[in-house]
Amino acid sequence: MAGFLDVDTSLTGRRWVGPAPEIERASEALIQSTGLPPAVATILAQRGVAAEDAPSFLAPSLRDLMPDPRGLKDMERAASRFLAALNSREKIAIFADYDVDGGASAALLTTWLQQMGQKPTLYVPDRIDEGYGPNATAMAELAANHDLIVCVDCGTLSHEPIAAAKGADVIVLDHHLGNETLPPAFAVVNPNRQDEDGALAQLCAAGVVFLFLVELRRQLREKSTETPELMGFLDLVALATVADVAPLTGVNRAVVRQGLKIMATRQRPGLVALADIARLSAAPTAYTLGFVFGPRVNAGGRIGKADLGARLLATDDPHEAAALAGRLDQLNRERREIEDIVREQALEQAAERGIDAPLVWAAGEGWHPGVVGIVASRLKEATNRPAVVIGLDGEEGKGSGRSVAGVDLGASVHALTREGLLLKGGGHKMAAGLTVARAQLEPAMSRLSELLARQGAGASGPRELRLDSILMPGAASVDLIETIERAGPFGASAPAPRFAIPSAKIAFARRVGESHLKLSVTDNFGAKLDAIAFGAYDSDLGPALENHGGAPFHLAGRLEINTWQGRQSPQLRLEDAARATG
Repeated sequence: MAGFLDVDTSLTGRRWVGPAPEIERASEALIQSTGLPPAVATILAQRGVAAEDAPSFLAPSLRDLMPDPRGLKDMERAASRFLAALNSREKIAIFADYDVDGGASAALLTTWLQQMGQKPTLYVPDRIDEGYGPNATAMAELAANHDLIVCVDCGTLSHEPIAAAKGADVIVLDHHLGNETLPPAFAVVNPNRQDEDGALAQLCAAGVVFLFLVELRRQLREKSTETPELMGFLDLVALATVADVAPLTGVNRAVVRQGLKIMATRQRPGLVALADIARLSAAPTAYTLGFVFGPRVNAGGRIGKADLGARLLATDDPHEAAALAGRLDQLNRERREIEDIVREQALEQAAERGIDAPLVWAAGEGWHPGVVGIVASRLKEATNRPAVVIGLDGEEGKGSGRSVAGVDLGASVHALTREGLLLKGGGHKMAAGLTVARAQLEPAMSRLSELLARQGAGASGPRELRLDSILMPGAASVDLIETIERAGPFGASAPAPRFAIPSAKIAFARRVGESHLKLSVTDNFGAKLDAIAFGAYDSDLGPALENHGGAPFHLAGRLEINTWQGRQSPQLRLEDAARATG
């Protein structure tokens, strides 16, 4: 069967695929029964939303979707111990992962405790010196001076480090996949424990921490004790949910919608400082959280001081927030420079090894551990295969992997760890981290490739670009985009609709920066639409469109609102194009 608009090989090497016939039929039925615009009806059809459920989908109620915290094992026990520490003025330490989810989780607990009149100790391990998760030395030192240690976004696999915390109780609030045996903690609250039913498996760690705060509120209210208002905490949960690429469905979707509304009020100094340093001219969107805020919060854990992100999100001092945001912005620029070098070397190495295998991987001497995850994402995107990138140092290598839909990378990494091919490993379906002995590198990657092949990795053929419908430039408007956004926010497991603009003529095209392209397109009726293609010159896309020679092109991308000097206009975020024939 020919590709959508007869595009079998686009300028980025992809085959275009249109909506399935059953989705088109369901969309037509929704249009007739609800009167919704076609673009919105298509989204609902793809999500399997029935006509009678459309109103609640377009206006989700967090109250209706919020799960009972006590549905998670150890939740009541963990909350009771935490409140006992609070009431007895025990010393509490928070041990957090160094990414956005860990930083937001730590900030949630820190903010809540500060509003209750107590200041905890924050500990975030150094990525290079200590690696991911609790380590025995740090836990023993914290236990010597604290009564309670709360591990957030980590700890589920940390048997020995938690055992080293002698004299202190340890609570784990995590979401990473667990083994059959839990660590010797006082409580382990994790929807991805082996003995959980998986109903809340989509939560990030900050989502788990938020449920923990809800349980604290319930127990305190039973004693008629005033507690902080929790709705204002949802901005941090939204940030972590998007940045950790959690699926934007169910309660996650409702949380992010509400969190974005709270962010728009500019109440949290850390997020205000991030918006200002990034020169945002409009209220944050899900894209902002994932691609503007997220990388900056992550930068401290990647190549700087590991606790910078958590401190930024937790501070209530605008001056401190501005200073921290400035430092993180600088580190993010440095991170991009390091990433560019490693990405080029990794792509070259992977190409030499071959990119048709079930697993694409690369390992290099001295590659910075803080960027290997990002580079793994780039490899995955370029090859449509799970990818692992490893930085070698001495006799060990520390790496990070990213997967594709339908392939559980975390489970395979766990299997390698059990088999002894990895020194350390953990993660979830779409992302994983690992430590491997240099001598075991080749056998480990060979075995990982074998395990991933059993799940179908590498068998998908050419990459596909899925499109939802055709759109003419004249139909794109701010009103249409705002209507589409009612079905959002969009992100993991809930993609924004992607439109094809057929046989467009390029009225204007100009290179922007090193690799981006700004253009304006028209149709045969004279209607115009501006477009931006980020990274266009990383493929044939940029040169072909810039040197169009008057030829028509089919274009593919997502609509967004461009705000400039207080004025709003529709814009196409261009992802792909193909020469129009016939």
